[in-house]
Amino acid sequence: MRALLLLFAVLGASSAYAAPQTWLLAVDRWGNQEHRVLTVATTGTTLSGSLDGRPVTGRDDGNRLTFETVDSDGALYRFEATARGDRWTGWADYPDTGNAARVRHTFSAQRLNIPEGPIRRFTYEPTQFSNTFTADLPPALVIRPGDIVSTRTIDSGGVDDRGRVVALYGNPQTGPFFVAGAKSGDVLAVHIRRLSLNRDYADSLDGLTGRAMSLGLAAKAAGLGKRVRWRLDRAAGLAILEDATGHLKEYAVPVRPMLGGLGVAPDFGFPPQSAGDSGRWGGNMDFNEVVEGATVYLPVFQPGAMLFLGDGHALQGDGETTQWALETSLDVEFSVKLLSPRPLASPRIETDRRISVLGQAPSLDEAVRAASSAMVQWLEQDYSLSTAEASLVLGVAAEYRVATLAGRNAGVALSIERSRLPGPKRD
Repeated sequence: MRALLLLFAVLGASSAYAAPQTWLLAVDRWGNQEHRVLTVATTGTTLSGSLDGRPVTGRDDGNRLTFETVDSDGALYRFEATARGDRWTGWADYPDTGNAARVRHTFSAQRLNIPEGPIRRFTYEPTQFSNTFTADLPPALVIRPGDIVSTRTIDSGGVDDRGRVVALYGNPQTGPFFVAGAKSGDVLAVHIRRLSLNRDYADSLDGLTGRAMSLGLAAKAAGLGKRVRWRLDRAAGLAILEDATGHLKEYAVPVRPMLGGLGVAPDFGFPPQSAGDSGRWGGNMDFNEVVEGATVYLPVFQPGAMLFLGDGHALQGDGETTQWALETSLDVEFSVKLLSPRPLASPRIETDRRISVLGQAPSLDEAVRAASSAMVQWLEQDYSLSTAEASLVLGVAAEYRVATLAGRNAGVALSIERSRLPGPKRD
C-alpha cells in the first residue's frame, strides 16, 4: 500500500511539471527591437529558467506569467505577459538609462520549437523572402549546429525557378534561419554543402559599373545597361549567350554557381540592413569564392544569429563589373557550426585551396586596408603569428582580388594559398 501511495505521489508531481520551453522575446525599446532568448520550465505555478544565460524566477498562472532576472550589475528586470498559445504579449519593466528610475516597454514573444534528438535533415520550402538582413522577422526555421538544410533561393529580381515573380527585386533573401544556441560574440561557420542550378536561364546586363569606367569609357558606354539573356545548359554545365551575333555568336562559358548574398542580422541599435548592402555581418558580398564546398565565417550579433542567403549567380567574374552577374535561382544545401567567441573584423571564407577575408568599404583604398587588417587578425588569432610575422606572410603570399564593384560598398578579397600558411590552423 505504501509503495502504491508513493507511486501516485510521483505521478502527481510529474503531472504538475511542464517540460522546458524556449521563447524568443522582442522588447520594443523606443522603436528598437531588442531580442532575447528565454528558457523556462514550470512546476505547479513556479516558473524558473534563464534569460540570455541569467537565472529567471517567476510564476505561471495559466495564461498569466510574471518573471524577473538580475544582470551582472545587480539591476532588476521584470516581465509580465499574457499567453495565447505560442505567443506572449506584455510589459517589460527595465532600469532606465536616463533620468527615470524605471521604464516600461511593450514586449512580445514566440515559442521556438528546438529540434531534439540526433542531427537531422530539413527541407525548407520558402514562401516569403526578405529584402533586409534583420532580427525583426520571425524565424523561418529553427536549426541546430550540425543539422543539414536543403532549400532554394530566387534571383536578384525576385523571380523563382518557375519564372514567377514572388518577391520584390533587390536581392531578396531566403530565411532567416535561427541557430539554436548562437549568441552575441559567437562565430557562425556556414558550410555550403551543395549549390546547383534549378532553372534553364540567367539574366545579366551589358555595360560596366561606374567604378570600372574612365571618363572616356563612360562616354562610349552611354546607352548600355540592357538586359541580356543566357541559356543554362545544366547537363553540360554551360552558360550560352542567347541571340548573340558577330564575334560573340555561340559564345559559351562554364558555369560556377555561387551565392552573392549570405549574412546574419546586425547588432541591436543598428537598423535592418538592405539586402544590397554589406558589412561585418556579411550581406551582399558578391564574392565568387562563396561556392559549393566553401565555409563562410560570420560574427554573431543576435540570438540565433538569424542567417539569410540569396542572390544566386550561375557565374560571376571578379568585380561583378556589369552590375548584374548571371542572375538565377539555386538549390542550396548547407549546415552550420558554432565557434567560440572571438573578434571578426570581416567575413572569412575557406575553401580547400585557400583562406580569404573580405574587406568592404565605400572606396577600394579603404577596402584594401580593411582586408589587410582582417587577414592579420586571422593570422594572429588562429596561427599564433605576431603582427611582424603576419606582415612577412602577406608580403610573399597575399593575393588581392576585386570581389565587387557593383554594390554600395566596394569589396576586396585578400587570399592566401593553404600551402603558404605557417602550419596548421588552431580550432
